[in-house]
Amino acid sequence: MICQNRAPLSAEEATKEVILARQRQEAIALVLLTSGPSKTLGQRIAVKRSQDGTLSVTGSFEEKEINDRAISLAESSLGSRRSEDLQKSEVTTASGQTYTLFVETYRPKPELIIVGAGHIAQPLCSTGILLGFKVTIIDDRKEFVTEARFPDAHRLIEVDFNDPFKDISISLNSYFVLVTRGHKYDFECLRFLLKNDIEAGYIGMIGSRRRIRAAFIQLVNDQIDPKRISQIRAPLGLDLGAETPAEIAIAIAAELVLLSRKGDGTPLSEKENIFNRFFDHK
Repeated sequence: MICQNRAPLSAEEATKEVILARQRQEAIALVLLTSGPSKTLGQRIAVKRSQDGTLSVTGSFEEKEINDRAISLAESSLGSRRSEDLQKSEVTTASGQTYTLFVETYRPKPELIIVGAGHIAQPLCSTGILLGFKVTIIDDRKEFVTEARFPDAHRLIEVDFNDPFKDISISLNSYFVLVTRGHKYDFECLRFLLKNDIEAGYIGMIGSRRRIRAAFIQLVNDQIDPKRISQIRAPLGLDLGAETPAEIAIAIAAELVLLSRKGDGTPLSEKENIFNRFFDHK
């Protein structure tokens, strides 16, 4: 974590930090003191997360307890995928003084990069847009990456799979779905992503158990960090019994929501079990 400036930010300085973060496509959380001793009211700090995941703090509150709590709240908020939100928290210090911290968070829109413009890509593109993603479609077939097939996509890019991501910014804000027309291309794109120094927020690859096992063996032989291999979602998606392209797209989208919202995938009817909990059915 990088810390800059050991004094609280003024309103003007905080505004400039937000503008700069948005220009750089970085997530930023502003933490404001809204109650406490009068001399502290209105003090602010900014916590930013760069595209490579590095956190930086600009400004500082006078009390270490408040400062540590503010940074912790900001980090937690930055870990969510919502485009922006507000939250507040009360903190009581060892001296007995209570403060209220107000956190305002701004994040760049996440990007869903669908690698392969086949049958799954079309419904997944539409669903991704509904979920708030900027959707990019890439393929090496010019006739597949067209506005007629993907009218709502943010970007359509014809690529060479020997260097598929030269025009793609890889960051924690990037969600990659590998669904090309052949396992060979999925694997080459996967290896390229794992050899990149910057980690993506999500990498999912379609494929059978046999093919994915073979891919993992090859990645280990290529001396890819096992920790990064273990984070790949393969086969991707939730087990919904999906068969059609639209159903598979929904299963993939459901996994994206599950991971970003930190759910557990349990059916709500099973989790709440309302009938058995509230009705005598003996």
